[in-house]
Amino acid sequence: MADRNVAIVTGGASGIGAETCRQMLHAGYEVVSLALRKPDWSHHRLHAIEVDLLDGAATAAVAADVAARFTVTHVVHNAGAIRPALLPDVKESDLHALTQLHLGAPLLIVQAVLPRMIAESFGRIVLISSRGALGLETRSAYAATKAGMMGLARTWALELAPNGITVNVIAPGPIGDTEMFRAVIPEGSEREAALAKAIPVKRIGRSDDVARAVMFFASRENSFVTGQTLYVCGGASVGTITI
Repeated sequence: MADRNVAIVTGGASGIGAETCRQMLHAGYEVVSLALRKPDWSHHRLHAIEVDLLDGAATAAVAADVAARFTVTHVVHNAGAIRPALLPDVKESDLHALTQLHLGAPLLIVQAVLPRMIAESFGRIVLISSRGALGLETRSAYAATKAGMMGLARTWALELAPNGITVNVIAPGPIGDTEMFRAVIPEGSEREAALAKAIPVKRIGRSDDVARAVMFFASRENSFVTGQTLYVCGGASVGTITI
């Protein structure tokens, strides 16, 4: 069918990626998850592929395989890592790794599926950045590469608009039900309570908050929105938060 939706979701095994997969499946999408591991749940329209997106060659190979087997209409690049460190302790290897994960992986994936998107005159690309792109202590490599996603999206949006392909960014604030968040903030801790208090809406975000925003950008009807960054952060992007 011309309106059949097939989405690649990176990091689909947990957190925001898993919730995005679920919401897309509920909406009738075929979904291909690319992640370090397979989800601990299944669906007849979910295809889970294990791949290390830090490995450029492996990413390119998997992307080519998926592009050959599926008519991909959507790409949601959600996979990410933090690697926190204060400036004196930042390792160049961490900057290179996060550049590959946050920028190189979506580049390789989109390049693989782009010819078919152009041929179909339709595509939706959503990059999951972070409120941290605005700056946050200990986030040199993370903030720099997450900010880079916004420049990537704005450039792709201009290049691909004539082909019916939109490219947008979602920048979540703190999302409590993710492994990345829990690796930094223990559940039930004073730090968590203080963080929630510092957010204007007075709560930590959830993966479904972000996934609903993904579904907005993913909609076939939303063809007049491209090159934009939507902060799903409870107002944190217009204030100051301390973790």
